This record gives sequence, structure tokens and C-alpha cells, in this order.
Amino acid sequence: MKFSRESYYGLKILTHMARTPGRVSEASDVAAAARVPRAFAAKILQKLARAGIVRSHRGRTRGYALIGSAGSVSVREVVEAIDGSDVFRRCVFWTNRCSDSKPCPLHDLWKQVRPEVASAMSRVTVAELTRGARRSKTYAGAGGRR
Repeated sequence: MKFSRESYYGLKILTHMARTPGRVSEASDVAAAARVPRAFAAKILQKLARAGIVRSHRGRTRGYALIGSAGSVSVREVVEAIDGSDVFRRCVFWTNRCSDSKPCPLHDLWKQVRPEVASAMSRVTVAELTRGARRSKTYAGAGGRR
């Protein structure tokens, strides 16, 4: 399974927002603070808003804020909001060409493992990532090395 760069950026954005709970920030400010390209950040924040993870504010105080606590948002929710609800059912090689009737070489193994991966991602929260990001000095720059 390969998650998109967009999901990686989404998690970076949310770990930044978790450090300032309740604060409404413009997409450009969030992008700069999380070190995410501005165009990506705007697109990601819209997807997270549609999924009910962040709230979009309009008017005088416009921008985005995390809904609820970072401890109530799982990594799985974020990845599914950005990469699609079928992300944990997709093939590790191809999204469209692998199926039960046309299996890839890893199809049967992945079919057994993917529920465990999805479950593990359900147990890890943005709050836990935020605590881990504070300890890790390589986190902020890891996206460029992948």
C-alpha cells in the first residue's frame, strides 16, 4: 500500500493545527507553518472539511480550524478523507488492474494483511502523531526525501 503525498501533507497540516486547538487559520498560514505547498494545503483542507475533520470559517475570521480534539481523529480517517474511502482495499501495485478474478502476485497476501493495516491506522490518532512529531527532528523534512 502506498499513501499519497497529499495524505502525508494532510497529516502534517493536522499535527500543526493540533498544536493550536480552536485557532482559525488561513490556508496560506497553515501551509507555511506545516511546510506544505500552498496549493496542496488548500485542496487538502477542503477535503478535510468535507470529511468533518476541520471546519471552514467564512467572514471576518476566515480560515480553518480542527473540529474537536486531535485525539478523536485517527490516521485512517485522514487518509480516507484524502485518498478515498477505498484506499485500504486497493492493490499494492495497481488500483484498477488487480481483482479476485485477475490477481497480482501479492493479491492474496495483501487481502489478508490490509484489514490489520487499516485497524492499526484506526488506533493511531493525530494527537499521538503530534507528540511524536515534537520528538522527531526529521519529521518536518521527511516529505522531501521520499
